[in-house]
This record gives sequence, C-alpha cells and structure tokens, in this order.
Amino acid sequence: QVQLVESGGGLVQAGGSLRLSCAASGRTFSSNAMGWFRQAPGKEREFVAAISWSNPSTYYADSVKGRFTISRDNAKNTVYLQMNSLKPEDTAVYYCAARSYSLLSRYTYEYNYWGQGTQVTVSS
Repeated sequence: QVQLVESGGGLVQAGGSLRLSCAASGRTFSSNAMGWFRQAPGKEREFVAAISWSNPSTYYADSVKGRFTISRDNAKNTVYLQMNSLKPEDTAVYYCAARSYSLLSRYTYEYNYWGQGTQVTVSS
C-alpha cells in the first residue's frame, strides 16, 4: 500500500506561483511513475504532469507546458509541482497519484494510488 499526502495549495493572484508537494510513504517502488492531476468544479479530473522515479523523464499537458515543472526528490520520496504564471483557469483541486509501473501515463485509470487533494485557487 502507498500513501500520498499533498500540501502547498492556497490562494494566489493571477501571474503568481505556488509549489505543491506530494509525500509518499508505505510501500514505495523505485521504478514507479508519479503524476499530478486536477479537477475543477463540474469538470472531470484531468492530467497535469507526470514523472518517473528512476530517470528524469517528464510529461506535461499542453495547457501547463512551459509554466509548470514536475520534479522529485527520491531520498525524501517526494514529488513537487512548481506552478508559475498561474491563471484563473488553473483553479482546481490538485491530486497526486502513483502507478505501479515506470511508464508515464496521462490516464487516471492507470494510476493505483491517490492523495486526498489540495485546493489551488487563482484570483483574477
């Protein structure tokens, strides 16, 4: 079992920055991929970014490419999402997820474990 705990959400003005953290505990795999997703009110959960643990492979949704950066600290079992140039449309609950395979994925059904989410609100 893997437990994921997100932190770092909050309220920020448009153009501002936030850094989200996802701490993993329990049975963590050295080769599994991690992802960030988000869900706005009334919308489906959507892919934001993914990263592998064992090499610096990353993958981003087109809507955040160039503004968001996903990274990880293997020693701390933590994944980060640095969000810059935030827009009101980035407002959502952000979820961290882990899958049992090393291949990156943008699909929610391919992730086995989920955190509880952290709210990000961007005011205009």
